[in-house]
Amino acid sequence: MRLWRKSASSEPAVAQSAAAGARYGSPQDRLKGDLQETARQRLVVASALFAIAFAAVGLRMGYVSLLRDGAEPTQRVAARGGSIQSERADIVDRNGAVLATSVPVMSAFVNPHLVIDPQDAARKIVTALPDLKYDEVREKLEADKTFFWIKRGLSPREHDRVNRLGIPGLDFQAEERRIYPQGTAAAHIMGYASVDNTGLAGVERYFDQQLQSGETVQLSIDLRLQRMVERELARGIQKFSAIGGTAIVMDVTNGEILAMASAPTFNPNSTRTLTNEALFNRATLGVYEQGSTFKIFNTAMALDSGKATVASVFDATSPIKIDRFTINDDHAQRRPMNVAEIFKFSSNIGSAKMAVEVMGPEGQRAFFDKIGFLKPLTTQLPELAAPLWPRNWMKINTMTIAFGHGISVTPLHLVTGSAAMVNGGILYAPSLVKRTAASDKGRRVIQTKTSVSMRQLLRLNAVEGTGKNANLPGYEVGGKTGTAEKPAKGGYRQKALISSFVGMFPMNDPKFVILYSLDEPKGLPETGGYATAGWVAAPSVKVIVENIASLYGILPGDLKEGLPPIEIASTPVPATVAPQPQLTPVSARRVPGDHRKALPVRPAPGQTAAAPGPGVRGLATE
Repeated sequence: MRLWRKSASSEPAVAQSAAAGARYGSPQDRLKGDLQETARQRLVVASALFAIAFAAVGLRMGYVSLLRDGAEPTQRVAARGGSIQSERADIVDRNGAVLATSVPVMSAFVNPHLVIDPQDAARKIVTALPDLKYDEVREKLEADKTFFWIKRGLSPREHDRVNRLGIPGLDFQAEERRIYPQGTAAAHIMGYASVDNTGLAGVERYFDQQLQSGETVQLSIDLRLQRMVERELARGIQKFSAIGGTAIVMDVTNGEILAMASAPTFNPNSTRTLTNEALFNRATLGVYEQGSTFKIFNTAMALDSGKATVASVFDATSPIKIDRFTINDDHAQRRPMNVAEIFKFSSNIGSAKMAVEVMGPEGQRAFFDKIGFLKPLTTQLPELAAPLWPRNWMKINTMTIAFGHGISVTPLHLVTGSAAMVNGGILYAPSLVKRTAASDKGRRVIQTKTSVSMRQLLRLNAVEGTGKNANLPGYEVGGKTGTAEKPAKGGYRQKALISSFVGMFPMNDPKFVILYSLDEPKGLPETGGYATAGWVAAPSVKVIVENIASLYGILPGDLKEGLPPIEIASTPVPATVAPQPQLTPVSARRVPGDHRKALPVRPAPGQTAAAPGPGVRGLATE
């Protein structure tokens, strides 16, 4: 018997009964409903599984592209003995000598999940690679990861020892390693590359994209001259117990840097030598007050203005007192002097009065801006520092800047500006790559007649003035000394000097400008206890001039007036690099019957030397 609940109205009961009939109908209807419900459930489960799968694929793609260690090799390239798809191109000097190249190496990596006994494996690995630490290797092998580098850039012997261990999960990846066959030579120019062959400093970094694309970079430097300059810099630092130094040789006719050294230095083949002190390139990052070398620019500025001549006289009788400062002369003459005498005796008083009376603050500032001393240089290095100069350029600044105090520039600024003062008045941006006639035409900063006067004054200083120790008979050397006290809190450190000499030759038709600078040299008995530039820097410039003459076969007769200009030959790339022969003394290179010709270029087998242009004389690049 069926019982019905009594309700207030019959309509709800009818509705309820109808609903029940729809839900609990015939067996066929109920079976059909069950099948539909099962299908819906299966669709939901399948959709969830597909969603999970797509999420997993998406997460994996995100991990691979964004989160995975970039150093981890893919399965395709992790195969033993795999090949390298591309090779970083070489860097060579102006004659094709290789400065940087890439060689194939093997690197060891491990999947810790496949290592059976991490502690035993760590002991074996450290035995094969003694430079590794046991605890560090064991920690890697016990980690819950699928990849760790054990050591990259294995030597063939190391690769063989590790390979013989037969440790499960330990495998090798074929890579390439950047090496520098010349060791420390030109280290600050070269810079270095990372273990992944990416340039991190120097021209390696500047030309990174070009080198990655396989295009060889040929520099303007001459490796042979570079070694000579570095040797002389190291000798001077050791002799005078200096804390560092720099030396630069530039071709004044086009701005090419033929050699550039900085000490202390480093070996780009060894990461242990890459300290902050060693990596610091004093030539391009060192911003220093350059002392009396600035009298080159102060004098050129006054002469070029047309308001002064070499015969103009300025009173250097008494020290100048301005504010709380007093300007004195180290070689005081206590009398009025003309411009030539002020330059010869390196008079601070005369230079200060010349700057104030002829140009004034605004004129002086405009001139130094014109020659590029108020902004960083442009060259093929990322390590370039900006000069320091007074924002409020007042009268006292004008006086001190006239003799190289109160403004700081890099040694490369000094060389670049000096080249323009003697090459006819054309300022070239310094270049570490070889240039053609159309590469950089330069821009005029002083008149030709002003440059001629500066050559005469610089030659006078090397013959009779403070630069006599740089003079080399027969080679028409000129130059200017500069000794600057290093600034300190509240003043200057009188015994902490930067002693520099900037020299040029031949002064009748300049080709080379040479800067040699020592940081905090100490005086010796043979120098009378002095550590000034005339004693510690000028003699080294003389040595470098001798090296240049010997290297390029320049005879005294080659420097006579009226002869065509000389040009340093080079060997273009691509070319086969020939072994470098021993240098031959100048005396053995003399050509009977013709003492004016520089030696011809002897290219390597299969090479064609770059021929000098019309009206020039090629120098040897043996």
